Amino acid sequence: MNAQPPKAIALCADDYALHPLVDEAVQQLARQGRLSATSCMTTSPRWRQAAPALADLHPRLSLGLHFNLTEGHGVHAGTGIGAVIAQAYTGRLGRVALRGAWKQQLDAFEDALGMAPDFIDGHQHVHQLPGVRAALMQELHERYSAKAGRLPWVRSTAPAGQLWRDPKAAIIALLGGWATTRRLRRQGVPANHGFGGVYGFDAPTPEGYGHHMTRWLAQLPPASLMMCHPATAPVEGDAIGTQRAIEYAYLSSDAFAQALEQAHCHIAQGPLTPLFTSN
Repeated sequence: MNAQPPKAIALCADDYALHPLVDEAVQQLARQGRLSATSCMTTSPRWRQAAPALADLHPRLSLGLHFNLTEGHGVHAGTGIGAVIAQAYTGRLGRVALRGAWKQQLDAFEDALGMAPDFIDGHQHVHQLPGVRAALMQELHERYSAKAGRLPWVRSTAPAGQLWRDPKAAIIALLGGWATTRRLRRQGVPANHGFGGVYGFDAPTPEGYGHHMTRWLAQLPPASLMMCHPATAPVEGDAIGTQRAIEYAYLSSDAFAQALEQAHCHIAQGPLTPLFTSN
């Protein structure tokens, strides 16, 4: 028998409010105890409609802002991630526009839920790009640091263990994950201690997705974070719409519970900031 306590891992479902099938998956997985958090896309036209369903799930389910610049209803509506990355690295996103986007999306979160976000991350990880992260840090400290010293935790995409060997994980880290993590540590902003859940959205079956999950659970240290993108059925018109349903099928299954037990892990629930400031 393993005498050590189970390893606490946070699992965050991204893209809440993007589509009703995504919202349904988040709500059902949260009630199963299979999620730690969900990040909310407040630029979505249906955000106000989707937000009230989260009230009964919080604080067991942490709620965060999923900062958006690319999905088609944000400040750079219709701009693809490649163009946003190029603009960020050439200083062409615009400081004033970025501060405005952070204010607008955080205001929408707070107005709908009546609370500050527990955490902040970015759709397609845009929160970690040059210029975007500087605007985030400024807004973060101006908006929240005077409120009893409470800062939302911020997603680090620095891969755990040998997960950086995955080309996609390495690219995400090189595009800002490692630099942002160093900056978060220097400025005393809570952040997860490892990141997983990165793959090519190409698992053909729930079992195939489960093989990825087994690898992530084995390599993630305590107080790490995994992302996921579930929906209860395929989302038409979405680039990863079919994969969302595959992820949901696995995450809601007995196979996921068995994988957690075999890896001696549990899905952390409740406020996550103490978990991310304990190491």
